[in-house]
Amino acid sequence: MRTPLPGLDLAVPLIAAPMAGGASTTALVAAAAHAGGAGFVPGGYRTPDELAEQIAAVRAAGVPFGVNLFAPPPVPVDPDAFRRYADDLEPDAETLGLTLRGNTPVEDDDHWRAKLDLLLADPVPVVSFTFGIPERRTVTALRRAGTLTWQTVTDPTEALAAADAGVDALIVQAAAAGGHSGTLSPHRPLPELRLTDLLAAVRARTGLPTLAAGGIGTAADVAAAGRAGAAAVVVGTVLLRTRESGTSATYRAALAEGRRDTVLTRAFTGRPARGLRNDFIDRNTARAPLGYPAIHHLTAPVRRAAAAAGDPERLHLWAGTGYRHAREEPLAETFRRLYQGAGA
Repeated sequence: MRTPLPGLDLAVPLIAAPMAGGASTTALVAAAAHAGGAGFVPGGYRTPDELAEQIAAVRAAGVPFGVNLFAPPPVPVDPDAFRRYADDLEPDAETLGLTLRGNTPVEDDDHWRAKLDLLLADPVPVVSFTFGIPERRTVTALRRAGTLTWQTVTDPTEALAAADAGVDALIVQAAAAGGHSGTLSPHRPLPELRLTDLLAAVRARTGLPTLAAGGIGTAADVAAAGRAGAAAVVVGTVLLRTRESGTSATYRAALAEGRRDTVLTRAFTGRPARGLRNDFIDRNTARAPLGYPAIHHLTAPVRRAAAAAGDPERLHLWAGTGYRHAREEPLAETFRRLYQGAGA
């Protein structure tokens, strides 16, 4: 069976999610394609030069792939709330030999224009967008360059806005997803819909092809998404323990233990993201202000130090609700379990 999707021709309807921050290595992207699916190079948190290097490395492997970008707008932080939160986090910082007092908000757009210029000059098959919907002229320019566009959406209203912008497909992300939600309205609670119900609601409003994302960890999940009309599924958390993933030893150990619940929090970055519950989340979720990327930049030193110290209680352990299905194995074996077990 081959799955028709704008921009990619897949033998297996599985796509490795773009997990920014190190988990999505070039080896993982290539392995997803060699297993019959595809992977996405995460553009988030990388400079344009770093992104160009990653694209070149994956392209050298001769496999189909896409690139994901964090699209504007960012979510500005209230300066007074930022300062209060920096003070609140000082005990965590001091434990790791740091101080956050005196920091000022860093607001940026993750090199949006420069990364677009790179992709227009050196086109890839597909570009996906998260956090914001690009302007129609941007979508048109990419299409003229030979690139098709996919948009992450979390409700039918966002799906309609993405369709109006001219994108070619929708990544329908449920609240069960690990890591950042792609919601366009981070100040609102995420809709607590099952992925299959969310797919149905989106498909009722647009005629665009859909991909399913969020909480997928088993072959039954893949099969259910297919029955709900998804052309493919996007998996991330279930790949975090694969050999090709760049997940740290501390992160892998927390996933393997399987004892933690997952919760939505903005304590680490100022916008909603799902991760394994730990002490940092428990102490700071209620008082964390809205504000991305300012809060992301504020807590980044704490998270880097926690990773270096092997401290899972102050580290962002992004994970979706299906994280207990992640295994230490080659990515190809994970794809085989998810696809063949779905009855394909």
